Amino acid sequence: MLVDDKTLTEQGLDAPEDHSGRVLVLACGALAREILALIEMNSWTHMDLTCLPAKLHLRPEKIPAAVQEAVEEHRNNYERIFVAYADCGTGGLLQAKCAELGVEMVEGPHCYSFFEGNEAFAQKAEEEFTAFYLTDFLVKQFDAFVWRPMGLDRHPQLRDMYFGNYTKLVYQAQIDDPALDVKARACAERLGLEYERRLTGYGDLEKALAGAS
Repeated sequence: MLVDDKTLTEQGLDAPEDHSGRVLVLACGALAREILALIEMNSWTHMDLTCLPAKLHLRPEKIPAAVQEAVEEHRNNYERIFVAYADCGTGGLLQAKCAELGVEMVEGPHCYSFFEGNEAFAQKAEEEFTAFYLTDFLVKQFDAFVWRPMGLDRHPQLRDMYFGNYTKLVYQAQIDDPALDVKARACAERLGLEYERRLTGYGDLEKALAGAS
């Protein structure tokens, strides 16, 4: 998803002529709704959003190159680019790439950590190593990002092999939506896990974007 000059014009807004002070948030597509909500809530009118496909998380080794390509494409149109990815399974490669490109990124190992709050997540890590996490996005896209990629639609007997060492599913809710709670609980039942819901809100993501603004 790209919020560019054409999109702004179609929305009845003036495309920016002066790039000074403008910030581009380069984000994972799984965070699009949350980031757009934060931009609106905080009136960050100088901030635009472009997203890379959420399915890159299925091949995290491809994330650094995709981020580099997007940064190079948009760098001349913005004073600052902020990468709204955590490490996301890249083993430090994304952080190294961002340092090479001279752009900042969200701190933390993954979105579950920064939604919980990196400090709070780290404190719970030792006692929650058997927890499986879902966000609003993953609750909505459970089949596309969990069930089918793991082959559980074709081989449901693999469930216990994949999840036998997990004890609970933790739903980190960004918004208070009873319908999503019902769906998340159903996901836990399908995986044979206990269920816990936490209303985390946007966690450290909001702080990170505020710092980038």
